[in-house]
Amino acid sequence: MTQAGPPREIVLGVSGGIAAYKACEVLRRLREAGHHVQVVATRAALEFIGAATFEALSGRPVLTGVFENVPDVEHVALGRRADLVLLVPATADLLARMAQGRADDLLTSTLLTARCPVLAVPAMHTEMWEHPATVDNVATLRRRGTVVLEPASGRLTGVDTGPGRLPEPPEIAEFARLLLEWDASNGGGERREPFPLPRDLEGRKVVVSAGGTAEPLDPVRTLGNRSSGRQGYALARVAAQRGADVTLVAGTIADLDPPAAVDVRRVQTTLEMRDAVLDAAKAADVVVMAAAVSDFRPASLSAGKIKKGEEPPSIPLEFNPDILRELVTQDVPRRLVVGFAAETGDEHGSVLDYGRAKLERKGCDLLVVNAVGAGKAFEVEDNEGWLLGADGSSTSLPMGSKAALAARVWDAVAERLR
Repeated sequence: MTQAGPPREIVLGVSGGIAAYKACEVLRRLREAGHHVQVVATRAALEFIGAATFEALSGRPVLTGVFENVPDVEHVALGRRADLVLLVPATADLLARMAQGRADDLLTSTLLTARCPVLAVPAMHTEMWEHPATVDNVATLRRRGTVVLEPASGRLTGVDTGPGRLPEPPEIAEFARLLLEWDASNGGGERREPFPLPRDLEGRKVVVSAGGTAEPLDPVRTLGNRSSGRQGYALARVAAQRGADVTLVAGTIADLDPPAAVDVRRVQTTLEMRDAVLDAAKAADVVVMAAAVSDFRPASLSAGKIKKGEEPPSIPLEFNPDILRELVTQDVPRRLVVGFAAETGDEHGSVLDYGRAKLERKGCDLLVVNAVGAGKAFEVEDNEGWLLGADGSSTSLPMGSKAALAARVWDAVAERLR
């Protein structure tokens, strides 16, 4: 987690579930980003993770009861000075007590006094997550402004699997940073910037492509484009947490955990990506082509490894299909298509000039334009650029996390869907 701006004050609330062990990794990431973290644990949480672990990682005593540090009125002071309250894990019991407005321990008392963003990351068995009581509690909390993330689907305790798994710590830290960036952009006062995680994509089907593609030259070598996949993954993560039904078509990527509540389909070549994207796009309301697709592929595949000779071999290339253009030319009413352009400027035009030309050439509804080069766009955690619209609009996307850029893209998409 990269720090954006000065250190912030975070309350990390830990409740009593087996996923509490992952809170330690979240805490470590928050501290490495330079933030001050106060752990407030329930007594049940300390049955899973000892206080010494949290204290060693945070550099502060763990707080649990309302009768600790009574002269400092901690149950009020903690919430007042926090820039973010992060709940990892948020158990079914904690969500129920939050929805009821209970104040029967230090953590729930702190939540009642907090006026900063509150991010709850649920973890529980599938039956508990899908129970009508939990569904109602989550809806109540979201209506009040608490961000309740959709859980991941996967291995739970024992042999059980299904939705209810805690998202991985890097994803939790990414959303924590997103909310801190939003809070800082508003100066902690009147909210001027759009909220990054509204539930405005519920009922929408979204397809996102991410990463690069690799075209085999021989059994060893490939031809491809640089891409870590981070921006596409951020787009998928944010869309899922805004309520969308998301399919992520992932090519060659860095070592990234699958986003929570997202259907991931893995591909390698451009032709495989084309087939997967077009198949998923049949029922989609929005398609975002964030992948760095290889424009060319070898005209033929060598059955054996190409040997190193005195002269480099000449390898004929042929064009790959233009997936973005194919999506645009399909006769699918009311479907939005968003493209990405990685550009460099030269004596003939700027990055933005080339981006506008690509938007006109491709015919998509929106185009994200990134300047690329050393330390820009590819294989880094932050990003910036411009969002161009077919209607002639142009919006600057300031430097920030890739999740923040994703949120601004979805703001524009949601506005057009309305």
